Amino acid sequence: MKIVTADTMAELVARAAAAPRKRINLNLHAEPNDPTNRFLNAGVSGTYVRPHRHRSGKWELLTVLQGRLEVVFFTSGGQIKSRYACGPKDHKLIEIPGGEWHGFVFCAPAAVVLEVKPGPYEPQLDKEFAEWAPPEGDAAADSFLLWLENAKHGEIPPGTRLQL
Repeated sequence: MKIVTADTMAELVARAAAAPRKRINLNLHAEPNDPTNRFLNAGVSGTYVRPHRHRSGKWELLTVLQGRLEVVFFTSGGQIKSRYACGPKDHKLIEIPGGEWHGFVFCAPAAVVLEVKPGPYEPQLDKEFAEWAPPEGDAAADSFLLWLENAKHGEIPPGTRLQL
């Protein structure tokens, strides 16, 4: 049995704040090859999650247990299609279909998200990262995140050409 308490979430947020990537996962499934992966993803404001997509059929379902998260959807060329706030006063649950370009903005001060997706977890096949978004750790990642935090529908990342 696994039970997530307010103390569990507070500890995760503290660990995320101290982590180099400013986020951390707590797996609820027993092992990566579990047919259904379930985990908490805790992150503090300022963590950069590079936009990506999962393979067809590899959906992900998420709900925010604490704080606020914005889910941003993109076209294949990086243009923002839509963005949704997820949290206590916002959308309660979002399912992201496989093949959909998306990214996340962890809003201040932090968020704890429950994610559920089909397994097994295969790191080399899990995500395809967007070429128009800088990798984590890249010098341009901070400015991309700053843009992403405020970008509106129809906008494209700075320095990106709109592909029609």
